[in-house]
Parts: sequence; structure tokens; C-alpha cells
Amino acid sequence: MDNKKEKIIQSAIDVFREKGLEKTKVSDIVHGAGIAQGTFYLYFSSKLSVMLSIAEVMTEKILEEIKEHVHEASPLSFKLEQVLDIVFELTREHRDIFALTYAGLASVEYRQEWEAIYESYYDWLSGELEKAKAEGVIRESLNPKRTAEILIGLIEDAAEQTYMYTRQDERTAALKKEDVLDFAKHALGLL
Repeated sequence: MDNKKEKIIQSAIDVFREKGLEKTKVSDIVHGAGIAQGTFYLYFSSKLSVMLSIAEVMTEKILEEIKEHVHEASPLSFKLEQVLDIVFELTREHRDIFALTYAGLASVEYRQEWEAIYESYYDWLSGELEKAKAEGVIRESLNPKRTAEILIGLIEDAAEQTYMYTRQDERTAALKKEDVLDFAKHALGLL
């Protein structure tokens, strides 16, 4: 990623955290990035358009953690458990960034781009499900692509409920992860 674009994204995160989405101005973002306002518009059309790049950064962070910690040779059920741990931890750690991103994306027409950002995440899990299906580990009737999208949505929604909306304690978070994993295993036919 371009260094100026990275500075803009980081400044936007910082300013959005400090002032909130509504009160942030493009001038606040460029001031924090140390660039001219015209430079901002070379990369983004508005303050809300930065949200897509913030979402992309967070999705890349999830995928980096998955690639680093989820071992290829592990059984699917263990991989799902690791993904749950990663998503829950990153959501807990960066809850304010996720909240800002969702708020920004909800207020603009970026649904198509949002799906494009998630494509590599969906592809990774879809590939894992495809392998498990070929090995006879999960139900034959499952569509790996659609199932990957549903599972990622389920995992992320559970993490968001835990840390962004109700801020539950770690014991409750662990129980919720167990419930999501148990649900996913049953749905996939892993049990």
C-alpha cells in the first residue's frame, strides 16, 4: 500500500476514534496525516470512503493471523476453533475500529465493495470446506462458498455481540465461542 494512503488511513482511524464519525472532517484527517487536502482526494472521495480501506486493513489483519496460526494439517474442527479465537481476540482488541467501520459502511452505499474486501477471507474458508468435503469430513450437500460466508458471518456476529454491544466478560466470551463452535460442527456434520 502507498505510504501516503497508509498515513491517511491511520490518521482517519485516530481521528474517528477521538471525534467520532459525525464530527470528523477531512481537514482533521489530513492534518493528522501531515498531507495536503488535495492529496487526500487523490485517494478518497470523502471521509466515509476511507471506511472501505479501514475494513480492508482489518480483514487483512484477520487473514494474516489465520495464515500465521491456523496450521494446514489440523482437522477442520480445530481450524474453526482457531478462527473463532482469532476473530474474537481481534474484535476485543480493536472493537472501536470495527464499530467505526460498520457505522461508516452502514451510512453509505458500499455493500458491493464490502463483499469484495471479504472475498479472500471467504475463499480461504471455502477452500478448507472444499477439502473437508472431498475427504468426507463434512456433509456432501454443503456448498463451500455459501457455507463459508455464513460461518464467517456467524463468527463475526458472535464476536461483535460479545465485545462491541454488550462487552461481556471473558468467561461469557469463552462460552459463546464454545456455542458457536458446537453449532458450526453440527451444521457441517462434523459430530
